[in-house]
Amino acid sequence: MTKLYIDAEANDHPVNEHPKLSGHKQAVISLSGGMDSSTVLLRLLAEDYQVTAISFDYGQKHNIELLRAAELVEYLNQNGYKGRIRRQTITMLGLKEMINSNLVDGGDDVPEGHYEEENMKDTVVPNRNKMFSSIIQSIALSIANEMNCEVEIAMGIHAGDHAIYPDCRQEFRDADYKAFTEGNWNAESVGYYTPYLNGDKFDILKDGEVLCEKLKIDFDEVYARTNTSYKPTPEGWSDYKSASSVERIEAFIKLGRPDPVQYADETGPVNYETAEAHVKKVLAEYSE
Repeated sequence: MTKLYIDAEANDHPVNEHPKLSGHKQAVISLSGGMDSSTVLLRLLAEDYQVTAISFDYGQKHNIELLRAAELVEYLNQNGYKGRIRRQTITMLGLKEMINSNLVDGGDDVPEGHYEEENMKDTVVPNRNKMFSSIIQSIALSIANEMNCEVEIAMGIHAGDHAIYPDCRQEFRDADYKAFTEGNWNAESVGYYTPYLNGDKFDILKDGEVLCEKLKIDFDEVYARTNTSYKPTPEGWSDYKSASSVERIEAFIKLGRPDPVQYADETGPVNYETAEAHVKKVLAEYSE
């Protein structure tokens, strides 16, 4: 029988270490290693938060995102923000054998095409954000109680997710928060920070450009340390045909600058222009 248990893997700073830095607000972020949550992390730093960053290993095929999360935190540590971020990975061992989704090891192939097409529902991991939310709520409330402060739970959910992922919608957030406050003492000390809930990936990327300038860090160095691809190669290069990659490249096209990640297909690495041309073709076909 498969057993499900959760292991908190030691990382940069264990979550039971709460440095009480005066003058900093407190936030707990679900840091996947993707573009969206990484930009929220930048925003939290720009707004003077002390951040506890939690990543989840749930058997996702694109677990390169966990390495990207670690790389980004290390880059920020080396460029003026050391001590502002505590990062930990929660490993949910056994989960992939018990759930049905194309996004986890053992599932069918991740579909290609436009992000809003019906087959993208095959990438839904049942109740994923509720599982993550429960753990993050527990951590956030623990910090609030220990430090006698208010804590924000930060997430990179955005309007582009709403069509495919119901647990990224405001209705889910409201219901989840109500359950949290009903089931815990002092839960009102924890709130939600979702700055891109009504925006899309272009809005996120555009804000990221402004934030990098404000934080005096390099835009390309930051976003090279993110992963959006659901079908990365064994080398960690991003595909450019899965829907998540199409949506990301579309945002870079709108921004007017090349994506710094390395793209690849079955032949090996390709230049950004190849990936961009493919996405433009997909977008044109979808709009017809």
